[in-house]
Amino acid sequence: MRNLAAAVEAIDPLVVTGKVAGVSGLLIESRGGLSRLAVGARAEIERGRGLNPLPAEVVGFRDAKALLMPFGPVEGVAPGADIRIIDTAASVRPTTAWLGRIIDAFGNPIDGKGPLPQGPAAYPLRAPPPPAHSRGRVGERLDLGVRSMDVFTTTCRGQRLGIFAGSGVGKSVLLSMLAKEATCDAVVVGLIGERGREVREFVEETLGEDGLRRAVVVVATSDEPALTRRQAAYMTLAISEYMRDQDQEVLCLMDSVTRFAMAQREIGLAAGEPPTTKGYTPTVFTELPKLLERAGPGPIRADGTTAAPITALFTVLVDGDDHNEPIADATRGILDGHIVMERAIAERGRFPAINVLKSISRTMPGCQHQHERDIVKGARQVMSAYANMEELIRIGAYRAGADPVVDRAIRLNPAIEAFLSQDKEEATSLDDSFGYLGQILASEY
Repeated sequence: MRNLAAAVEAIDPLVVTGKVAGVSGLLIESRGGLSRLAVGARAEIERGRGLNPLPAEVVGFRDAKALLMPFGPVEGVAPGADIRIIDTAASVRPTTAWLGRIIDAFGNPIDGKGPLPQGPAAYPLRAPPPPAHSRGRVGERLDLGVRSMDVFTTTCRGQRLGIFAGSGVGKSVLLSMLAKEATCDAVVVGLIGERGREVREFVEETLGEDGLRRAVVVVATSDEPALTRRQAAYMTLAISEYMRDQDQEVLCLMDSVTRFAMAQREIGLAAGEPPTTKGYTPTVFTELPKLLERAGPGPIRADGTTAAPITALFTVLVDGDDHNEPIADATRGILDGHIVMERAIAERGRFPAINVLKSISRTMPGCQHQHERDIVKGARQVMSAYANMEELIRIGAYRAGADPVVDRAIRLNPAIEAFLSQDKEEATSLDDSFGYLGQILASEY
């Protein structure tokens, strides 16, 4: 009886409404009901001609009017149309039965496999990251199944890495290899601002049936509104947090952080924020750490145990292959390492096109054994020697015997290139990868 009384008292009988005062581009101005509004509040806008209400979100205020951005097209919105404020925060109710499914930014299925079951607990889409003092440390190293990453950027459970690449360099194929081969319980993939044509190709061909079986794929294509694209990123992390709380080791893959930043820039500019570097608004650089810090080691529970980690790989679409552009630079400073993919490597036919000399994992060398560190050090020395003289070697200006170190690098280069090259259907364990590279280096002695 006491619980029933408390539930009744919690009911808010006040229905807050407003009116559409004007529409400017994708921005809808509202008047009325302002005392109950706050930035981030959700609303529904009535539309004529038998259309469903248009969901929207409050993104700011101007004078005596609230500024809303819609989650869909503004067709049918007229001056004076009713706006109803939704009091509940945006949330999702996932379950482990969502594995193998494809959903949109609102948690609705888009794979034609029927409705999704709803879990008992609501997870907020915009949850804060766990406090730094109450979360665990990164765990043991994770077997990713990709030789170049396992050896040169060894990744620990709960680590967050960025994959920096231009368009068409092969980052989607690399993500599919990780989704299929990485040692984890669940994979949550966020396709943010992806081309509509490529979504089905990624799921059916690149990811494949085996990869999808243990994955949840969240999709928001490039033609969808900025709020929807941004929410898809929040949805990806909310589902990852649920899987983590079920003691499942989660691999979170998001493609891409850049498109999330572009969506936030679009929202900020519409709300009147001043543009800064390359047009990005200040809230872009505020929202990036809030999103990326949600992944990582799990929080420490009251009984002293630590929740399962969320290991995350976020792709960054570098503008014009400039790896120092604003979003790449900001993301690199937040994450625990970066993988650099280069167009020049892809153009000569080596995939994945990872430049291991420019890639780094901030948990190294602590997560490697001494003999593994020696292998990595030796391989880097060989590759660095070859890279320094590569132009001279290719034009035939280098004379054999001039430098023993370079001579050895030339002899080992074909074998190392074969080691770094890996077909998307090929998988090599972490220990076997170190053994393979060690044999290459030892073959000259």
